[in-house]
Amino acid sequence: MTPKSPQESVVPPETTEVPSPETGPADNQELGNAELEQLLDQYSETAITSGEIRPATVVNLTADGVVVDLGLKSEGLVPLAEFSDEKGQPTIQPGAQIEVLIEGHEPKEGYVPCSSEGAHRLKLLREVESAYREQRKLTGRVTGRVKGGLQVEINLPGAHPGRRPLDAFMPGSQVDIRPVRHWEGFLNRDLPCRILKFNRRRGNLVVSRRLLLEEEQKQRKKLLEEVLKEGAVLPGTVKNLTDYGAFVDLGGIDGLLHITDISHRRLTHPAEALKSGQAVQVKVLKVDKEKERISLGMKQLEPDPWQAVPKKYPVGERVRGRVTHLVDFGAFVELEPGVEGMIHVSEMSWTKRVKRPSEVLNEGDLVEAAVLDLQPREQRISLGLRQTLPDPFKAIAERFPPGSVVKGRVKSVTEFGAFIELEPGVEGLAHVSELSWDKKLKKPGQVLKRGQEVDAKVLKVDVLNRRLSLSLKDLTPDPWATFASRARVEQVVHGRVVRKTNFGAFVELAPGVEGLCHSSEIPGEDGAGVEVGQEHDFKILKINPGERRIGLSLKAMTGENERRAVEQYRNNQPRSAATLGEILISKGQQPGGPEKS
Repeated sequence: MTPKSPQESVVPPETTEVPSPETGPADNQELGNAELEQLLDQYSETAITSGEIRPATVVNLTADGVVVDLGLKSEGLVPLAEFSDEKGQPTIQPGAQIEVLIEGHEPKEGYVPCSSEGAHRLKLLREVESAYREQRKLTGRVTGRVKGGLQVEINLPGAHPGRRPLDAFMPGSQVDIRPVRHWEGFLNRDLPCRILKFNRRRGNLVVSRRLLLEEEQKQRKKLLEEVLKEGAVLPGTVKNLTDYGAFVDLGGIDGLLHITDISHRRLTHPAEALKSGQAVQVKVLKVDKEKERISLGMKQLEPDPWQAVPKKYPVGERVRGRVTHLVDFGAFVELEPGVEGMIHVSEMSWTKRVKRPSEVLNEGDLVEAAVLDLQPREQRISLGLRQTLPDPFKAIAERFPPGSVVKGRVKSVTEFGAFIELEPGVEGLAHVSELSWDKKLKKPGQVLKRGQEVDAKVLKVDVLNRRLSLSLKDLTPDPWATFASRARVEQVVHGRVVRKTNFGAFVELAPGVEGLCHSSEIPGEDGAGVEVGQEHDFKILKINPGERRIGLSLKAMTGENERRAVEQYRNNQPRSAATLGEILISKGQQPGGPEKS
């Protein structure tokens, strides 16, 4: 029987034999079915075509090989070595779908000889031949450097592990447009290439990357000259994403879509709005023909939400939004897509000194805030969180009027004073000059410590600038005022020299009260007549309450001492004709000189 091609349908021959009376219809039906089955068996066997590539399903793995279902009467057998790794372990399991090459017409030991490697090799050769004829682009992997160029492997996409590729040669002159200096950068890379020469019989395959680069270069120049104009809107495809933006293929030339030009809303990464392979519409923002750099934008094709911001978010308006991210100095809040405002840490609480925004807010929180400042040109909105809450400072002027005495706790001590908390959110500053009447006090830490409970007097309340001035020394009498109220010019006072300067000596007359004895009022040259720690009687020359100054004189006490000595002598002695000199000598003084110590 002449075998039929697989395309021809098998039709059983019609019978013209008339059944005999002894033969019933059932017997004739059975004979017809048997003949039909025989014809089908014969057809199935003859349908095996050597050299044909057929799809197959792995049925079983045996010691003889991999048994596959070919969809024929007989199963196929693929050598086990084609599906084993270096350790001899199988790389395929029953149920897997593969393609095999039929290697024989007749089954051997019940199996049709097949080869998966042969099918792969044949398909790969056909693909290379087709690409060579049509001058299509292929992808090759550089496996090493050889004399004169690079060794490249060409394989089918998605080939089963272990399937051998075709070896190709890429001459050094065909690797790049410019001479290559660092060959290491090409090793183990997949490079697009075009076939220059292919001889199937000799296995000679030569490829070029340079041809594709030159074509791309011509295409880029053509696009730059004819199509890519600033302001043009073009279709493109996202090629790849980076931290700073996305590269978009415009049909032969790539442009950069910076992350800030993707959307009006804030993005931390381009992947939040784009993905590789996505088709997009972009606007050409800038073209540098010399460097072949193209800047693209997507948000420029959308309405700018900031144009309506002045009307929608006037200063003083309360708004709602979601916290997008936190920074050291505050939190950014999205009011609508593309419009964000910033809450500074200083505007988060009336009662807490916020150091980090995370102490009050978290990313994703829905918050209500007040618009404090608006700068549409700079696209900035300043928001306040605490402005939506009652301000405890507004009642301060009524609760703590100037002159009232308050209690508080020292919150912090600085070089210039101490901050005293009167209640949560209300702090006052006691300047170092208001801590004590003693002028020797230079550092607040000498009299105050953090956490200390103190009483203070309110000096001034500035609600607008949220400042409260306090004084601790005003709770005690002013020693200077007390002294000044009792002292008078020409009065003799006793004091101790506490420090000397080039213009005189400062004398402590009472705790918290000092006077100045100028150098011209001190006996001796340049004030050498006194030393720190000495005590003397001084005469008050002047008192200036406005400037809190007392002028003293030690020289003036010379005549005063003489007068006192004469007066005392006269009071203690009977009347005599003694002279003044004699009286002074009797008191241990020289006439016209200071008293001897």
